[in-house]
Formats: sequence, structure tokens, C-alpha cells
Amino acid sequence: MVVRSCWKSRHKNSRGAVYRNVVQKQAEFDTIYSDTVSSENQTIYAFNHTVSRNKTEGVRVSVDALTPGSESPILFVVRQKQAVLSFQVPLILRGLYQRKYPYNHVGRTLCQPLTRAASETQFFFVDVSTLSSQGTNYQLRVSRVDSFTLQTDRRFSFTASPSQPQYFKYIFPDGVDTVIVKVNSDMTFPCSVMSIQDIQCPVYDLDNNVAFTGMYQTMTKKGAVTVQRKDFPSSSFYVVVVVKTEDEACGGPLRFYPLRPDELIDAGNRTKVLDVVVSPAINSRVYVMGMLFCLGIFLSFYLLTLLVACMEKRRMNRKRTLSQIPVDMSPAETASLLGKNGDGKIPGSPCEYGSFDRSLDSIGRSRQESLSSVEEDDYDTLDDIDSDKNIVRTKKFLCVSDLARKDKRILSKKYQIYFWNIATIAVFYALPVIQLVITYQTVVNVTGNQDICFYNFLCAHPLGALSAFNNILSNLGYVMLGLLFLFIVLMKDIVHNRALVRNDLNALECGIPKHFGLFYAMGTALMMEGLLSACYHVCPNYTNFQFDTSFMYMIAGLCMLKLYQKRHPDINASAYTAYACLAVVIFFSVLGVVFGKGNMVFWIVFSVIHILATLLLSTQLYYMGRWKLGPDGSACNGKHSELVSLRSGERIQCLPLVCILFTAVVWGFALYFFFQGLSTWQKTPAESREHNRDCILLSFFDDHDIWHFLSSIAMFGILPGPPDSG
Repeated sequence: MVVRSCWKSRHKNSRGAVYRNVVQKQAEFDTIYSDTVSSENQTIYAFNHTVSRNKTEGVRVSVDALTPGSESPILFVVRQKQAVLSFQVPLILRGLYQRKYPYNHVGRTLCQPLTRAASETQFFFVDVSTLSSQGTNYQLRVSRVDSFTLQTDRRFSFTASPSQPQYFKYIFPDGVDTVIVKVNSDMTFPCSVMSIQDIQCPVYDLDNNVAFTGMYQTMTKKGAVTVQRKDFPSSSFYVVVVVKTEDEACGGPLRFYPLRPDELIDAGNRTKVLDVVVSPAINSRVYVMGMLFCLGIFLSFYLLTLLVACMEKRRMNRKRTLSQIPVDMSPAETASLLGKNGDGKIPGSPCEYGSFDRSLDSIGRSRQESLSSVEEDDYDTLDDIDSDKNIVRTKKFLCVSDLARKDKRILSKKYQIYFWNIATIAVFYALPVIQLVITYQTVVNVTGNQDICFYNFLCAHPLGALSAFNNILSNLGYVMLGLLFLFIVLMKDIVHNRALVRNDLNALECGIPKHFGLFYAMGTALMMEGLLSACYHVCPNYTNFQFDTSFMYMIAGLCMLKLYQKRHPDINASAYTAYACLAVVIFFSVLGVVFGKGNMVFWIVFSVIHILATLLLSTQLYYMGRWKLGPDGSACNGKHSELVSLRSGERIQCLPLVCILFTAVVWGFALYFFFQGLSTWQKTPAESREHNRDCILLSFFDDHDIWHFLSSIAMFGILPGPPDSG
């Protein structure tokens, strides 16, 4: 039954008074009202419905403009008890470059404010008016939304378009403090936005205002947001889904630029079918299990190292006991017990030192060189080696120590510069990085823009202000194993210094020259890799990617320097030169991030420079001080150091062999998880979410977290270990 009441309203314009007939109709739900409106008449539809405190029922207003090309749009104003919603039909939505898209069919859901009464009847009115002098036809339908309140773990499907956004209500169940809202679609385009908003009016559900409040993210096929009860005082929230007018934000193509600024562009069919499901997230027990698991893995390496150290100490003590020599023996008897010839040399021993006729009396002599300064050239070519190389080659068994010509204490001081330099770099690098990522996380939390950070949103567990605590925690391995490596180096350093104090022959002459500065630098670099990788994963994106990779280059460069130093104890780059070269490498990596995306010319130029630089640097290092351009530059001399190890009978011991094989296997598994690609900032945030996956370990860690675990173990395994004093 329709009840009408009519009256006249008057308002003035520049031409004088204008009278308008106002007609109010008592309207009903789920009824289509077809009518005509002009500047001379206005229609008001009155509705009433019952609002319950324990049940929320959605109300949706749908409007169609039936008269195309009208000179003025129709204005619809919905007046509620605590809210007002207004929109025009055709609805004009703007895109980039002032493109305008008209929509003749508009559907809007009314905001449902909370009520304190158990049951209450509320009225709302839909006012229809226009300034068009000609009659404009329209259709109006108001209906109830039966599935307005989402149920936990129950999937709900719906359709949306730019002019027909959808939103639904979710109420936290008792005992659930965190949920994850997942929105999926089989359609890549049109691009859409999902938003989480508090229960308040108005609800921002259009493309031009959806980012005004709450949390929001663009999406193509996948979208996920973790929501915590503490952020919503009413223990409930709205899930808003809006389809954008253009697809550029999701990596789609851009439309042509309009020839005329006021030209209206047909948007075509931009209806999208989606489904939403809200599931409980993990509880505090899973957080504790994840943290204990992470700590347990890497603490086991400490226990294993302690066990190996005890076994090694026991073996060395037993060996030292068996090889003790009575003090009152004569030098001849001592030489005999050591298996030496009459000239004091051990026949066939791989540690036959005393090159250039060194005697045991000269072993413990003090060095006369000054230690006041360790500043040296970039590298040392040692010109005098040409006069001694023939003497060295006459030795049956050649060791690295025979090639060590410089004062070991000076070189030790020189290599310590590597550690102090990288410690200084770490401090000045880490402090602004930490400040920057804290700012990033604050911006994300304040603005609610989930497109700033490229998380795996299907496995991003918040803790405090951090959005993805699990990705940060999994970097703990780098720090703990780097610290363990420093402890190992420190113990080796202490043992070696004690051996030097007691003039131990093995410490003085056997093995490669022992300089621990590079080892300290490598351990520090591994720890900093963990810290900066954790900082990067606070908010991973395009602008801070270099935080995650800088110290990887440091570790690689220091490992190469240490391997070179093992065979060339006197010839090595200074710390300043080495870190300057690594800075150049990092600079080129940043250029790759900035200019490398889809730029084939850049990568061709970069590849040529990289190959030439690698060949030049490798040749310079390999033939340090002895490289000559020309046909008579003897390349075979460079292979001399490779043949030394084979001639001297060096073999890989059992424990290092096991470590090498174990590290190789771990690297293989680590790379498998690395290439899963759960997100990428090389694409748009919406495209990146298409790669998101659920957690696979303890419901807490994803594939990339496992990459962190395995790669930290593998990097710890490839670090050149400090030599024993024996």
C-alpha cells in the first residue's frame, strides 16, 4: 500500500522564485519503483525496518537512469537516523589524466549504525531530485542484504563494479583476537581494492574515497589482510570491496588520453565476481612454538660446536702427551725424535719450513721492524722474490710459509683493519636503515596503505607494531651463527697467541700464516646480514632492497680475499681498497634495481663491464706483481701455487669433507625455497599478491623464512674456517 502526501516547496534562483511539487511515498522493500523526475517535482520514498542489537541486516539501494544523455544528473539523498548518503546518476568516476567514466546503474549499501536497544524500528528516506527541465526516467529498488554479516570460515561469493561496491560486516567470535580476511577472484581484471574499516558512518566505498580510512590494498586475484581485535573497539569491522575505474594500479594497460577534457569514456563491463572468507589466525601458542623452534635450531649449532671443540681438545692433549720431549735431551736426540736429518730438517714433511736456510735459533728472534704504523700500499709485489724464487723451487716440499716474507705481526695488524673498518661501516649503515624502516612501518600503520610493503600477506603474522614478525624472526640465524663464528675465531686467536708465547714450533712455522682480522670481519658481516635483512623485511619494497643484499656482497668479497690470502700471505689488497671495490659493486647493484627493470640495453652494458672487470681483476690478483702483457708473459707460472698443494700431498680431511658436503646439500635446498618467489617488488603490489602462499612450517613460517634458515646455515658453512695452531 502506497500512501502519498503532496506539498509545494519554494526556492529562489537568479530568475526569481521557483515552485517544486514534493511527493512523499510510503515505500516497501524489494519493490521496483519506476518514475520520472524533473526540476519541477521531487519525490521522497519513506522506508522503515526493524534494527536488532544482536542481528545486523544490510540494506541496499539500487538505481538505474533510463534516460540517456540527460542534461543534468539525478541526485539521490538517503537520510538515515545517524547518517546521510548522497550520490548522482549517472555516477561520474574519474581516472588518470582527468578521464571521466559515467555509470548509469548505481548500487550502494546503507551504513548500519549500532543500536543499544534490543529491537528498534528505524525510518529512512530516499529523496530524488534533479535540475533538468526535461523529465528524466529512473528505477529505484531498496532490498535487504541477507548475508550482510560474514560467518567465520564460511566462503561467500558476490559481484561488484565501480558503481556497485560491496561491503559486509564481521564480528569477532569469543576467544578469537586475530583473523585473516581473504578475498579471491578467478578474474585478474578489473583491478579492485579491499578495505577494512571500523563500524562507523559513512562507509568509504568508492574508488575516489576508499583510501580515506582503515586498511586497504589493491588486488587482482588475491588479497589478504590480518585484522586484530585490539584495533576495533566494537570488536567488529566492515570488509569493503571496490572495483577501480582503471587497471593501471594493478599493472593493467592504460587507456588512451582523451582528446577533449570533458569527453565521457565508456568504461565497458567492469563487473567482477569475488568471494570472501574470514578465518581465525594463529594464537599465542603458535608464536611461542615458532620462536622456540627458531632458537632451538641455531642453539644446536652452539652445542655441536662445543662438542667438537671438546673432542678436538681431547685429541690434541693426547697427541701432545705422546709427542712430549724430555728437556735434558741434546739437540741431536731432539732432532732424532722429531725424525729430522742431521741438518735439522724433516725429510718428506709437508711442513718443512726454514726456507732460505732458516735455523731453529732464528725462530724466536724478535723482529726489528717498527710496528708504529701498518699503513701500506694497496698490495705488495715483493720485487725481491725474483732473486729468491729459484732457491725456493729447489726445495722438495714447498709450503705457504716459505713464501711469507713480511713480518707477521705487521700483517696481523694490517688485517685487523678489515675488522675495524667493517665495524665502522656497520654502525653508520645500520643506524639510518633502522630509522628508515621504523618510519616505513609507522606510515603503514597510520595510513593503512598495505601497498607500501610487499609481504606474503597469506603468512604475515603481526606482533606489536610489526606487520610480519615471522619474516623478521627467521633472520635470527644469521646473527646467531655470525656470533658463533666470532667466538670460534676468538678461541683460535687465543690458542694461537698462547702457543706463540711458549714458542710452540707448530704455531711458529707450520701451517699457513695466521691472521685473524679477515675472519673477524666475515663474522661481523654475517651478523650484519641478519640485522639488515630483518630491517628489510620490516617493510620489503623497491626502495630498501639494497639493505638485504649489501652485506652479502661484503661476505662474498671477504671470502674471496681470505681464500687468496691463504695462498698469498704477503700479497693482498688493503682494507681501504677492498671496501672501496665492494662499494662500487653495491653501487652497480643499486643501478640494477633502479634502471634494470625491463631495460635490456642496461643489462647488456652491465654484462660487458662485469665480464671485463672480472677478467682484469682476476688476472691482476692471480699474477700479482708478475703479470706482463705480451707473448712472453709466462702464464704457466701462475699455476705454480696450484701444483704446490698436489706436490705436498695435501688431502681434505674427514671433518671438512663432511662439512663441505653438508653445506652443498643445504645450499641446494635453500635455493629451492628461495626461487619459490612469494612476493616481488618488481611488479605492482596487486600482482605481487598473486604469488602469496600459506605458511608451510608450524603454521608460522613460509617458504622465504625457510630460505632464511637454510641460507644462514649454508653461509656459515662456506665461511673459510680459522686455521688450527697445529
